[in-house]
Amino acid sequence: MTTRLSLFSALSVKKALDEVLLPAFTQAELDVTFDPTTILVKKIGEGAKPDVVIAVSDAFTELAAAGAVTPDSRVVLAKSGIGIATAPELDSPDIGTVDALRTALTSARSVAYSRSGASGIYFARLIQDLGIADEVNARATIVEKGFTALAITDGRADLAVQQVSELKFVPQARIIGPLPDGAQHYSELSAALGCSAPPEAADLLRFLSGPEAKAAYRDAGLITG
Repeated sequence: MTTRLSLFSALSVKKALDEVLLPAFTQAELDVTFDPTTILVKKIGEGAKPDVVIAVSDAFTELAAAGAVTPDSRVVLAKSGIGIATAPELDSPDIGTVDALRTALTSARSVAYSRSGASGIYFARLIQDLGIADEVNARATIVEKGFTALAITDGRADLAVQQVSELKFVPQARIIGPLPDGAQHYSELSAALGCSAPPEAADLLRFLSGPEAKAAYRDAGLITG
């Protein structure tokens, strides 16, 4: 009888998993849930028991304290920086410096970002630090969860802010570039076994942290060691 495993994963690695890694893993059938880390943690707190969790590394302290993951099993997968995308038919603003970024954000008709994902939580703080939060938020397109670049492909926004690997998941969007030095923020992603995971889950964890996986993460816009 084929084993079924439950995988909870942050959105940052969805492109790599969907296009390369999940089709290549044949040792078990997989039930996969993709959500921002904050929502994954909430679901686990409400009783979900995934066999493997991929999330922003900072979340694993809380998950371990709650008895949801095996701390010694945690492995670092990659890290992701934040970028900005626009629609193919629009001009790309200069975002090469913090001052240029400030101008681009305040000149846009609307900026799309998510307040539940790691990139959106950081971006909300960044625009506050830049002194433009009220101006940007007055006409921002807030995406509760999912891919912010969809808001530029359907015309709701001119610019989308998210992890570069998440922007890449929407091929119709054109990535302008990463946030400049002085504004950039990197999120480290890790994977760990759930406390009640069957032995087969260790095979999945090894696969998701192996050489083939690291190559897929790099191709999807993530940074690996």
